Amino acid sequence: MKFGVVTFPGSNCDQDMLHALRHDLGQEAVSLWHKDHDLQGVDMVILPGGFSYGDYLRSGAIARFSPIMAEVIKHADKGGYVMGICNGFQMLTEAHFLPGALLHNSSHNFICKNIHLTPGMLDSAITADLDMTKAYKIPIAHGEGRYHADEDTLNRLDDNGQVLFYYCDEQAKVTDASNPNGSIDNIAGVCNARKNVMGMMPHPERAATEDLLNADGKILLESLLNHMTTA
Repeated sequence: MKFGVVTFPGSNCDQDMLHALRHDLGQEAVSLWHKDHDLQGVDMVILPGGFSYGDYLRSGAIARFSPIMAEVIKHADKGGYVMGICNGFQMLTEAHFLPGALLHNSSHNFICKNIHLTPGMLDSAITADLDMTKAYKIPIAHGEGRYHADEDTLNRLDDNGQVLFYYCDEQAKVTDASNPNGSIDNIAGVCNARKNVMGMMPHPERAATEDLLNADGKILLESLLNHMTTA
Protein backbone atom coordinates (compact mmCIF):
# COMPACT_ATOMS: atom_id res chain seq x y z
CA MET A 1 0.00 0.00 0.00
CA LYS A 2 1.12 3.53 -0.73
CA PHE A 3 0.26 6.36 1.66
CA GLY A 4 0.26 10.11 1.15
CA VAL A 5 0.49 12.47 4.13
CA VAL A 6 -0.61 16.05 3.45
CA THR A 7 1.24 18.99 4.98
CA PHE A 8 -0.71 22.20 5.52
CA PRO A 9 0.66 25.47 6.94
CA GLY A 10 0.56 24.72 10.66
CA SER A 11 0.63 20.91 10.45
CA ASN A 12 2.72 19.43 13.26
CA CYS A 13 2.05 15.69 13.05
CA ASP A 14 2.84 15.05 9.39
CA GLN A 15 6.40 13.92 10.11
CA ASP A 16 5.21 11.75 13.02
CA MET A 17 2.85 9.94 10.65
CA LEU A 18 5.45 9.59 7.89
CA HIS A 19 7.91 8.11 10.41
CA ALA A 20 5.33 5.67 11.76
CA LEU A 21 4.38 4.50 8.27
CA ARG A 22 7.93 4.21 6.93
CA HIS A 23 9.91 3.05 9.95
CA ASP A 24 7.41 1.35 12.26
CA LEU A 25 5.24 -0.26 9.57
CA GLY A 26 7.66 -0.49 6.64
CA GLN A 27 5.29 1.10 4.14
CA GLU A 28 5.80 3.41 1.19
CA ALA A 29 4.72 6.91 2.21
CA VAL A 30 5.09 10.20 0.37
CA SER A 31 4.71 13.77 1.55
CA LEU A 32 2.00 15.80 -0.19
CA TRP A 33 1.82 19.61 -0.11
CA HIS A 34 -1.48 21.41 0.44
CA LYS A 35 -1.20 23.13 -2.95
CA ASP A 36 -0.56 19.90 -4.86
CA HIS A 37 -2.97 18.60 -7.48
CA ASP A 38 -1.30 15.20 -7.83
CA LEU A 39 -1.84 12.51 -5.18
CA GLN A 40 1.00 10.44 -6.70
CA GLY A 41 -1.10 7.30 -6.97
CA VAL A 42 -1.54 6.74 -3.25
CA ASP A 43 -4.04 4.26 -1.88
CA MET A 44 -4.71 6.29 1.27
CA VAL A 45 -4.50 10.00 1.96
CA ILE A 46 -3.85 10.99 5.56
CA LEU A 47 -4.75 14.46 6.84
CA PRO A 48 -2.58 14.85 9.95
CA GLY A 49 -2.90 16.73 13.19
CA GLY A 50 -1.74 20.24 13.89
CA PHE A 51 -3.08 23.77 13.65
CA SER A 52 -3.69 24.29 9.93
CA TYR A 53 -3.79 27.98 9.05
CA GLY A 54 -3.49 28.76 12.76
CA ASP A 55 -6.96 27.34 13.47
CA TYR A 56 -8.45 30.69 12.47
CA LEU A 57 -12.24 30.80 12.06
CA ARG A 58 -12.70 27.18 13.17
CA SER A 59 -10.21 24.32 13.25
CA GLY A 60 -9.97 22.88 9.74
CA ALA A 61 -12.32 25.47 8.24
CA ILE A 62 -9.68 27.08 6.00
CA ALA A 63 -7.69 23.93 5.21
CA ARG A 64 -10.74 22.28 3.72
CA PHE A 65 -10.47 24.82 0.84
CA SER A 66 -6.82 24.00 0.08
CA PRO A 67 -6.23 22.98 -3.56
CA ILE A 68 -5.33 19.40 -2.64
CA MET A 69 -8.70 18.85 -0.97
CA ALA A 70 -10.44 18.78 -4.37
CA GLU A 71 -8.21 15.83 -5.27
CA VAL A 72 -8.82 14.18 -1.90
CA ILE A 73 -12.57 14.43 -2.49
CA LYS A 74 -12.22 12.84 -5.93
CA HIS A 75 -10.07 10.08 -4.43
CA ALA A 76 -12.68 9.31 -1.77
CA ASP A 77 -15.55 9.46 -4.25
CA LYS A 78 -13.82 6.73 -6.26
CA GLY A 79 -13.56 4.55 -3.15
CA GLY A 80 -10.02 5.53 -2.14
CA TYR A 81 -9.18 5.68 1.53
CA VAL A 82 -8.91 8.93 3.48
CA MET A 83 -8.06 9.25 7.15
CA GLY A 84 -8.13 12.43 9.21
CA ILE A 85 -6.43 12.52 12.60
CA CYS A 86 -7.15 15.35 15.06
CA ASN A 87 -6.98 18.49 12.86
CA GLY A 88 -7.51 16.19 9.88
CA PHE A 89 -10.74 14.92 11.45
CA GLN A 90 -11.82 18.54 11.87
CA MET A 91 -11.13 19.16 8.17
CA LEU A 92 -13.27 16.21 7.14
CA THR A 93 -16.24 17.39 9.19
CA GLU A 94 -15.81 20.95 7.86
CA ALA A 95 -15.81 19.53 4.31
CA HIS A 96 -18.95 17.52 5.18
CA PHE A 97 -17.17 14.29 4.34
CA LEU A 98 -17.89 13.07 7.82
CA PRO A 99 -21.00 13.85 9.87
CA GLY A 100 -20.98 16.00 12.97
CA ALA A 101 -18.63 18.72 14.19
CA LEU A 102 -15.70 19.15 16.56
CA LEU A 103 -16.30 21.84 19.20
CA HIS A 104 -14.19 23.35 21.96
CA ASN A 105 -13.45 20.90 24.76
CA SER A 106 -15.98 21.15 27.56
CA SER A 107 -13.14 22.23 29.89
CA HIS A 108 -12.15 25.04 27.45
CA ASN A 109 -8.58 23.85 27.91
CA PHE A 110 -6.11 22.25 25.56
CA ILE A 111 -5.75 18.59 26.58
CA CYS A 112 -2.58 16.57 25.97
CA LYS A 113 -2.45 13.13 27.60
CA ASN A 114 -2.96 9.43 27.08
CA ILE A 115 -6.56 8.24 27.01
CA HIS A 116 -8.18 4.87 26.28
CA LEU A 117 -10.29 3.86 23.29
CA THR A 118 -12.48 0.90 22.52
CA PRO A 119 -13.83 0.11 19.04
CA GLY A 120 -17.47 0.82 18.26
CA MET A 121 -17.59 -1.86 15.55
CA LEU A 122 -15.28 -4.25 13.73
CA ASP A 123 -16.31 -3.83 10.10
CA SER A 124 -13.93 -1.03 9.17
CA ALA A 125 -10.31 -1.39 8.09
CA ILE A 126 -8.93 0.35 11.19
CA THR A 127 -11.01 -1.65 13.69
CA ALA A 128 -11.21 -5.08 12.05
CA ASP A 129 -8.34 -6.59 14.04
CA LEU A 130 -9.30 -5.03 17.36
CA ASP A 131 -11.05 -6.51 20.37
CA MET A 132 -14.29 -4.86 21.49
CA THR A 133 -13.62 -5.93 25.07
CA LYS A 134 -10.19 -4.27 25.16
CA ALA A 135 -9.05 -0.70 25.82
CA TYR A 136 -6.26 0.77 23.69
CA LYS A 137 -4.06 3.54 25.10
CA ILE A 138 -3.65 6.37 22.58
CA PRO A 139 -2.54 10.00 23.08
CA ILE A 140 -4.75 13.02 22.46
CA ALA A 141 -3.63 16.63 21.95
CA HIS A 142 -6.43 19.05 21.09
CA GLY A 143 -8.43 22.06 22.16
CA GLU A 144 -11.41 21.46 19.89
CA GLY A 145 -12.10 17.75 20.09
CA ARG A 146 -15.62 17.60 21.51
CA TYR A 147 -17.59 15.61 18.97
CA HIS A 148 -21.15 16.83 18.46
CA ALA A 149 -24.02 15.73 16.25
CA ASP A 150 -27.77 16.04 16.40
CA GLU A 151 -30.01 13.17 17.43
CA ASP A 152 -30.91 12.13 13.88
CA THR A 153 -27.23 11.99 12.92
CA LEU A 154 -26.37 9.97 16.01
CA ASN A 155 -29.13 7.51 15.18
CA ARG A 156 -27.81 7.12 11.63
CA LEU A 157 -24.27 6.60 12.90
CA ASP A 158 -25.52 3.90 15.23
CA ASP A 159 -27.77 2.24 12.64
CA ASN A 160 -25.02 2.18 9.99
CA GLY A 161 -22.20 1.16 12.31
CA GLN A 162 -20.23 4.35 11.68
CA VAL A 163 -18.81 4.96 15.15
CA LEU A 164 -15.19 3.83 15.00
CA PHE A 165 -14.14 4.50 18.59
CA TYR A 166 -15.46 5.46 21.99
CA TYR A 167 -13.49 6.97 24.86
CA CYS A 168 -13.38 4.42 27.68
CA ASP A 169 -11.56 3.53 30.89
CA GLU A 170 -8.75 0.98 31.23
CA GLN A 171 -11.32 -1.83 31.46
CA ALA A 172 -12.94 -0.77 28.16
CA LYS A 173 -16.02 0.58 29.95
CA VAL A 174 -17.51 3.67 28.32
CA THR A 175 -18.16 6.04 31.22
CA ASP A 176 -18.65 9.77 31.75
CA ALA A 177 -15.43 9.84 33.76
CA SER A 178 -13.44 8.45 30.83
CA ASN A 179 -14.64 11.17 28.44
CA PRO A 180 -11.75 13.69 28.20
CA ASN A 181 -13.45 16.46 26.25
CA GLY A 182 -17.22 16.17 26.60
CA SER A 183 -17.82 14.42 23.28
CA ILE A 184 -21.42 13.34 22.88
CA ASP A 185 -21.85 9.63 23.65
CA ASN A 186 -18.06 9.43 24.27
CA ILE A 187 -17.46 9.32 20.50
CA ALA A 188 -13.77 9.55 19.56
CA GLY A 189 -13.94 8.67 15.86
CA VAL A 190 -16.41 8.08 13.05
CA CYS A 191 -16.42 7.02 9.41
CA ASN A 192 -18.65 7.57 6.40
CA ALA A 193 -21.29 5.04 5.33
CA ARG A 194 -18.90 3.44 2.79
CA LYS A 195 -16.26 3.19 5.53
CA ASN A 196 -13.47 4.45 3.29
CA VAL A 197 -13.30 7.90 4.96
CA MET A 198 -12.31 7.81 8.64
CA GLY A 199 -11.71 10.43 11.29
CA MET A 200 -10.51 10.26 14.87
CA MET A 201 -9.20 12.74 17.44
CA PRO A 202 -6.56 10.51 19.15
CA HIS A 203 -3.13 10.04 17.54
CA PRO A 204 -2.23 6.40 16.77
CA GLU A 205 0.98 7.54 15.05
CA ARG A 206 2.23 8.77 18.42
CA ALA A 207 1.88 5.29 19.90
CA ALA A 208 3.36 3.12 17.19
CA THR A 209 6.65 2.00 18.72
CA GLU A 210 7.93 0.62 21.99
CA ASP A 211 10.53 3.40 21.87
CA LEU A 212 7.66 5.59 23.09
CA LEU A 213 6.67 2.94 25.67
CA ASN A 214 3.36 2.43 23.88
CA ALA A 215 2.60 0.52 20.68
CA ASP A 216 -1.20 0.34 20.92
CA GLY A 217 -1.47 2.78 18.02
CA LYS A 218 0.51 0.40 15.85
CA ILE A 219 -2.24 -2.20 16.33
CA LEU A 220 -4.73 0.23 14.77
CA LEU A 221 -2.43 1.08 11.88
CA GLU A 222 -1.63 -2.58 11.23
CA SER A 223 -5.35 -3.28 11.06
CA LEU A 224 -5.58 -0.67 8.31
CA LEU A 225 -2.83 -2.42 6.37
CA ASN A 226 -4.44 -5.82 6.78
CA HIS A 227 -7.90 -4.77 5.62
CA MET A 228 -7.49 -1.98 3.10
CA THR A 229 -8.39 -2.97 -0.44
CA THR A 230 -7.36 -1.07 -3.53
CA ALA A 231 -10.12 0.96 -5.18
